[in-house]
This record gives sequence, C-alpha cells and structure tokens, in this order.
Amino acid sequence: MNHVPVNDSRFPGLRRRGFLAAAGGAAGLGALALAGCAGSGTAADPAKADGKPKRGGRLRAAFAGGGASETLDPHLANLFADAARAKALFDKLADYGPDLSAQPRLASAWEPNAGLDRWKVTLRKAAFHDGKPVTAQDVLYSYRRIADPAKAFRAKASLEPIDLKASRALDERTIEFVLKRPTAEFPNVLAAFGAYIVPAGAQDFDKKPVGSGPFRFVSFAPGKSAVFKRNDAYWDGAPYLDELEFVVANEESARANALLGGQVEYAHELNPATARAHENKGQIQIVRLRNSAMQGFVMKTDRPPFDDKRVREAFFLIADRKELVDGALSGAGEIGNDLFGKGYEYYAGSLPQREQDLDRARKLLKEAGAEKLKVTLDTSPVASGFTEAAAIFRDQAAKAGVRIEIKTGSKDSYWKDILDSGTLASYRSGAMPIESHISQRLLTGSTTNATHWRHKNFDALYQQAQSTKDKKDRAAVYERMQRRLHAEGGFLIWGFADWILGTARSVRGVEQKAPANSLDWARFDKVWLA
Repeated sequence: MNHVPVNDSRFPGLRRRGFLAAAGGAAGLGALALAGCAGSGTAADPAKADGKPKRGGRLRAAFAGGGASETLDPHLANLFADAARAKALFDKLADYGPDLSAQPRLASAWEPNAGLDRWKVTLRKAAFHDGKPVTAQDVLYSYRRIADPAKAFRAKASLEPIDLKASRALDERTIEFVLKRPTAEFPNVLAAFGAYIVPAGAQDFDKKPVGSGPFRFVSFAPGKSAVFKRNDAYWDGAPYLDELEFVVANEESARANALLGGQVEYAHELNPATARAHENKGQIQIVRLRNSAMQGFVMKTDRPPFDDKRVREAFFLIADRKELVDGALSGAGEIGNDLFGKGYEYYAGSLPQREQDLDRARKLLKEAGAEKLKVTLDTSPVASGFTEAAAIFRDQAAKAGVRIEIKTGSKDSYWKDILDSGTLASYRSGAMPIESHISQRLLTGSTTNATHWRHKNFDALYQQAQSTKDKKDRAAVYERMQRRLHAEGGFLIWGFADWILGTARSVRGVEQKAPANSLDWARFDKVWLA
C-alpha cells in the first residue's frame, strides 16, 4: 500500500496507514489529538489518575511506517509516523486547536492590516536545539523551501496565498507577510500541515536534524525506529519523559500485541474490534479521538444524474446514517449531516439533522424523471469502511427504487481516479478547518474538487468571507455557504469516524479533546509515565 497524507492536496482521503488528511489549503494533515473516552483510569485526566505529572522514563510508541524511504525531513511528512516525529523535533508558527481554529505556537502574535492582505507576525523567544534563536530569517527560509516549485513538499499549496518574494523580515523576530489577496483566515496558513520551521540553510534532516521542538535527536533507522531525548530548554516547558522512541509496526495486530505484551506503551491506529475487546477491561487504556475522519460519498454535480439537485436531495434522504455508522464503522463514530467539520469552528450546527425519508426520495426522483435510476458507485479498500459503506448504501438505495452497481477500484490510483471520473464515489477526509475544506474542494478553481461544485456566486461568498475582518460577520457568511451546501451540495456526509489509540495503564496525559490533525495529537511532550 502506498502512503498518502490524510489531507494531501491531491488525495484528500485518509489512508489506512497514512497520515493526516489535509495538505493543500491549510491542510487536512487535517497534525493531531482528539476527543474521546478511555478505559478505566483515563489517560487524559491526571486528577483521576495518579496525581501530578512526574519526570523520567522512556515511552515507546508504535506507528505504521513507510519502510526504508522514511525521512525526518518535516516538510516531507506524509504518514502519521512522520508527522508525530516531526512534531517531536520541530515547531510551526501555529497549530490547530480542538475546534480546528489556529492557535499560536512559535508565533506569539499576528495582526493584519485593514485590507487583510498584509500580516505582521511576531515570534516568541525560542531556540533551536543548537542554542541559536529562532528568527524571522529562519521562517522565511523554511517557507521558501516549502514553496520550491521543483520540490513536492506537502505544505506547498497551503502557502500559495503568500507572496514570498515580497514578504520580509522587519527585525529578528518580526515578519511582514505580503499576501496575493485578502485572507482573513491567514493564521490557518501558519498552522498548515507540514509548515515546520527549520534553521536557515538546513537541508539534511536524517543524520542529525536540528529543530526547536520538545525533543532532541538521538538516532534514526528508517522503517525501524527513531529515538529522541528531552529538550530541557524547550520554550513550552521541558517534556516529562527522558526519552521517546518511535517503533514501526505496520500491521494493526502487531501494534496491539506489542501493547498488550508490554513491548510498547502507546499504539497508534487500532481498529474498533480491538477497542471493543479491551475497553474498560483494565489491561490497557483505549482512547477514542472523536470527529477525526469525515465519511461519505461524493456526487458529481456537473453530470447526470447528479446535475439535477432533486436527485442529489433524494440521495441525501436515502441514507440511513446510523446504519452506515454501525455497519461500516462498527459503531465507532457518529452520524453526519452532509456538512464537513462537525464541531469545528464555523460549523453550521443549527441546521436540522437530516433523516432518512424514502417516500420523499421517491417523489423527488419521480419529479426528476429518474424513477428507475441506475448508478455506478466507485469504491475501494483504500480506506477502512469504504467497501462496507458502499454495500450498505446500495441496499438502502434499492428501497427507493435506485439500482446501484458497485465498482471496486485500485487502492493506488483511487483518489486520482475519482477526481474526474465517474459520478458517485466513496470519500473520506481527516480534520482541517472548514475554510480550508471550502477553498480546497468547493471553489471553481479548487484542485481537489471531487464533487465538481463550481458556482461563481459561491466563489464570491468565499472571497467575501476572506475579506471580512469581523469574525461574527465572517461566520454568518460561512453559515450561508453551508446552508446552500446542505440543501444542494455534492457531499453526502453520513458519518464521522473515531480514531482509536491504545496506551499502557501507566501512561498519563494523552489528550482526548480534539480531532485528529490538531495540536494535541501526538503531544508526547505532555505525556508522562505513572
């Protein structure tokens, strides 16, 4: 299986062994921590665990890896393992909070001009592992490296709004970013997945990488392990752990067995069956990271039969969302409402939850002249739950008189194939800001516009939002856009999947109150061993 970021700007799906959905706009990759519940003795609540955090010990964390091609170059991070290692060694100017809003990290403040096309960013006092201060020149070097047209760095599309030739350092700790257009959500760019700050001139990251993150480099064997030690001078406080070791275990069963056998203390990406078998049983702790992956289908809105909005609405009404969550996700998730970003900043939560209504669906199909509709549904085992959801939805559609033929595509080319081909397809995405989802997937010029939703008046609303400085007024524009998508868009979003972690009972401090791809996922600097 090839590995693609959960939010790669080209492939917006969340790969089973991949990392964060989201590169591109403010990608997905959308870095990561998440809401959930743990087994007895929750890992995230020290008040209910073993008192105050304590220092010492080595934590071993098992992740799926990428083999001999793995790298510690933070600008090439694509897998979950890459992202977790990058987060341990490096910092970004900002990162995503639990609601996917941008939170300051190396940047202590940011301020736009009146036109929202120039932003002044102030750096906090922070140092690289070699003791040199993090400066404005390091930031500009890092961003210009990422934007190199000859390279395939994951955050390149995210930095597109910046005119990096015109941007400049005002002093050692202040940067003026000049933008190509007004961008009210510019902090999302600073938080973009893979937009890590490296020392000016840095190129080789696999022998002795130097970052400003909470851990320092000790050793790295691609496809096998990486060992880091505590950075006592870290600007956000020294980690509790003495050492952190990343262990590669590609199969879920291997990660689970290593955790159960005491070979590791943290196992990333467990399946629902493993969680059910061990949750609240006392041997290990299960952590469920809620709202981590959007699950749904995409309908091509520019070609029959889905160029008729009555057919799209009928398909919205055909879906029994609970049956899909229970069957395709083994119950490890919650139902969706045909909108991306449930619980995130700007989410239109006031819209009524859509329910299955087969009578209304049949009526709409009849009005559209599609009473005996036959549709091909493209799917693939590229992500967990895809083929199961396709079969469940096929049976649901049959009750409304719609015949769905399932076509199973290649795992290697699936995301590229469905961008332009077919009419109906399985779809998945990791966390990213709602603004990024819109800009990457729903504008006329969006490069990953799988639904082919192209409307100039919708584009104009996005530009209006990005030109609106007042946040309340901006939120009202985003709600207006989401109301239209809910009524007639091409995303049939039936659920949001949990991301499941396992830890030893001795592990404390694993954050559970944010979706995957946000700041607190893989925050090993805040974890300790009881």
